[in-house]
Amino acid sequence: MQSSFAARPSPPLIRVGSGSLSCGAQPRSAPVLRYQAEAEAEAAAAATAKSVDWAPPGPYTGRDPDAKKPAWLRQRAAQGEKYTRLRESLGELKLNTVCVEAQCPNIGECWNGGGGAGGEGDGVATATIMLLGDTCTRGCRFCAVKTSNKPPPPDALEPLKTAVAVASWGVDYVVLTSVDRDDLPDGGSGHFAQTVRALKELKPGILVECLTSDFHGDLDAVSSLANSGLDVYAHNIETVRSLQRIVRDPRAGYDQSLAVLKHAKISKEGMVTKSSIMLGLGETDKEVKQAMADLRAIDVDILTLGQYLQPTERHLTVREYVTPEKFEFWKQYGESLGFLYVASGPLVRSSYRAGELFVQNLVRRKKTELVSTAS
Repeated sequence: MQSSFAARPSPPLIRVGSGSLSCGAQPRSAPVLRYQAEAEAEAAAAATAKSVDWAPPGPYTGRDPDAKKPAWLRQRAAQGEKYTRLRESLGELKLNTVCVEAQCPNIGECWNGGGGAGGEGDGVATATIMLLGDTCTRGCRFCAVKTSNKPPPPDALEPLKTAVAVASWGVDYVVLTSVDRDDLPDGGSGHFAQTVRALKELKPGILVECLTSDFHGDLDAVSSLANSGLDVYAHNIETVRSLQRIVRDPRAGYDQSLAVLKHAKISKEGMVTKSSIMLGLGETDKEVKQAMADLRAIDVDILTLGQYLQPTERHLTVREYVTPEKFEFWKQYGESLGFLYVASGPLVRSSYRAGELFVQNLVRRKKTELVSTAS
């Protein structure tokens, strides 16, 4: 089979602090992902609507046979009583999770409440429920979720089924997310809002985080969801500004994502906002710092940073394996900028242990402050 590489890339770098180890590769040169015309990337990604489970081929994709995952990226197979119970419950109710669909490496740890992939934890078991089906209308080059321009229609009973299921688990914090649904007039915002309202009706004290699409830039859709009873509004910028057109579907965009987060913050007083950045795609430290500054400029409260991992050879090639030490640097740097909470590590993902005690206390404190100010 013909390789999808236009030219074979150097093996991923492993960086420690400001230095770099090339693992047998040439020293790192100027960002390797920027030399193609932006229009070329857009044209390739625009074809996403033509096939199910499709990822655009091109010079940035393919497996690198010389690349080996570092030891810090290895995880035990998921198991444990909490994990098994949650998986069975989701299966019986025919509910999708991004944990499964996106092949998240932390599924064992999160579903076990922080006890690791194979053991029981003493924290909150967190599963991210994926609404609106398992088929996305976009074709981002990092994502393993299947795609189509005509996904099945949403299940009208899904908001109620989700609320009943979550209420039965006895959890205090839940994350809702979805595929992109550009085929729906509001992008699925109304479906999200119905689910939040149903959850709050069945369990008024539950904290709800929604990790949303950009609703194709519809700020009215953002406002509608922000005022549905939601506690944390999450939307990911995914990567630095210069890599947006290579990493994300052309219908997404850096400024559009910032606009969504900014509008969510001002739509409801006391709203906690959150975003996420993947590392290892060819970004520079200067660009990461700028992205973090852009998020703080619109008062984003929570930031997660994690290593990009290639789902298949049709997805973007990893350009760098960032060390745990460098992730710790980013955590400290983010906190110095004023983020209220930063989760940063090789295996951290958008909803990584989202319901842990610190985040719950942060959200509840903001709600209490809001009530005190009003009275």
